[in-house]
Amino acid sequence: MNKKQGILYGVGVGPGDPELLTLKAVRVLKACPVVAAPRTREGRTLALDIARGAMDLTGKVLLFLDFAMSRSERTLADTHQLAARQVLEQLAAGQDVALLTLGDVSVYSSFCYVMDLVRVAGYETVMIPGVPSFCASAAALGRSLTEMNEPLHILPAGGHLSLPEALALPGTKVLMKAGRQLPQAVAELERQGLAGTSALVMNCGLPDQQLCPTLHEYQGQTGYFATLLVGKPKQGAN
Repeated sequence: MNKKQGILYGVGVGPGDPELLTLKAVRVLKACPVVAAPRTREGRTLALDIARGAMDLTGKVLLFLDFAMSRSERTLADTHQLAARQVLEQLAAGQDVALLTLGDVSVYSSFCYVMDLVRVAGYETVMIPGVPSFCASAAALGRSLTEMNEPLHILPAGGHLSLPEALALPGTKVLMKAGRQLPQAVAELERQGLAGTSALVMNCGLPDQQLCPTLHEYQGQTGYFATLLVGKPKQGAN
């Protein structure tokens, strides 16, 4: 008889508010004996904190994964390999693992790199979607992300496109994880006359959430969990 292999579940926990976990996410977390959580260099485990706000994780085996905050492809690949090895040890022992992911598992998620490695090793993986930060940010601001027949662009701040190139795209632009580049991004939006139609959300769904319905309210804050929603210029604006 073949030994049972564990299944890896990627569980999106949303951007911060525990009430945004889906019923399916809670069900999977209850069923999995092992919960894997990303951990920062400072020891912070935000995704785990969010999950704990939604349910009792007492009795679960907690597996902490140290993902590097780096732009080095080699460094990132090494941390993904290490995380995959930690997960595979549990799966080989027949334990199902729920790997927590901020926001949604398919949007700029470290889970997907681990998932690919686990699949190559011959194990089953399942993705449980979560609420993306930009959708929660739009809801917190009370504004729509799209209009009829207009596109929506989701872009990482500091990605391959320069900021002017990104802002030249049609429709609404979402700039995620602005971090230290936030002041420069706001300055460029102001220069292009977009400050009045663009908004900023810091730490969406967390106790220290900050909302700037327009960038005229921006006071120079910075932070990794910053989402910019860039609207069209007002008609008649220069």
